[in-house]
Amino acid sequence: MSSLLVTGGAGFIGSNFVHYVVQHTDHDVVVLDSLTYAGDEASLAGLPADRVRLVVGDVADAEQVDPLVAAADAVVHYAAESHNDNSLADPSAFLQTNIVGTYTLLEAARKHGTRFHHISTDEVYGDLELDDPEKFTPETPYNPSSPYSSTKAGSDLLVRAWVRSFGVEATISNCSNNYGPRQHVEKFIPRQITNLLDGVRPRLYGEGLNVRDWIHADDHSAAVLRILEAGRIGETYLIGADGEVNNREVIETILTEMGRSADDFDHVRDRPGHDMRYAIDAAKLREELGWEPQFTDFRSGLRDTIAWYRDNESWWRGQKAEVEAKYAKAGH
Repeated sequence: MSSLLVTGGAGFIGSNFVHYVVQHTDHDVVVLDSLTYAGDEASLAGLPADRVRLVVGDVADAEQVDPLVAAADAVVHYAAESHNDNSLADPSAFLQTNIVGTYTLLEAARKHGTRFHHISTDEVYGDLELDDPEKFTPETPYNPSSPYSSTKAGSDLLVRAWVRSFGVEATISNCSNNYGPRQHVEKFIPRQITNLLDGVRPRLYGEGLNVRDWIHADDHSAAVLRILEAGRIGETYLIGADGEVNNREVIETILTEMGRSADDFDHVRDRPGHDMRYAIDAAKLREELGWEPQFTDFRSGLRDTIAWYRDNESWWRGQKAEVEAKYAKAGH
């Protein structure tokens, strides 16, 4: 492979993947991104113009998608509506992007025989009890609990069907919660960091006991590249770094790393259907493909993330007022 089409490559996880590919391979990258509120051309700043090209467009637009897929050796499909709160307010965009967009790309990959890798989430599996020793595996039954996770589950099933029915050369990865640079400030970790930078007390849903399995975006990128290079067609790989931390501990860590008291936050009304615990068993990825995470110390990775937001205010400042206004209207 020498040419990749990366959908959603101006978003958080997609842009980190593009940066990673440029740093670690000789591949050329075409980014297809609609540059909605969560996609930002600034996330691709500093990348070589002779290797990275941005095309502004919609993954559900078959006329635009088709020639891009035809020219690529592989498609890495990150593009998705991905914020649970937004899916509860208006699910329609999630159906259009996550279901119709994935279908459109799959049809183009089928037509042109293009390798396809689909980026998904551990949220398709629902959640686990806090005291449950089990973790999600590729065999865990799907049990999504929100419009976001249900549309991602549907897109996963489309990929599986196109592999089986039409022979599309595709793989799937389901990853745990990402953190790192270039994440939109509506998301949990950057919202807390930017609130503190603005002198605002962080806010925590409910008691904050909900556990997430955190992974740095660079580790996710390395795993995806490895699956693209060596993954078995038709297989699903789970990506996680054994980073289980509850939301309260995340806020407390951010506070102490930023020189504040660990209890300097406010509780707000919990989100409807808020999943309790996610946990990934990445044994298949580690044993079959030899991948290992590099960011194994969550506090250290979080410290680097805080530094990035402190040093790159120009990147996030334009997002902040609109996000906080939306949360205030919703009572959060």
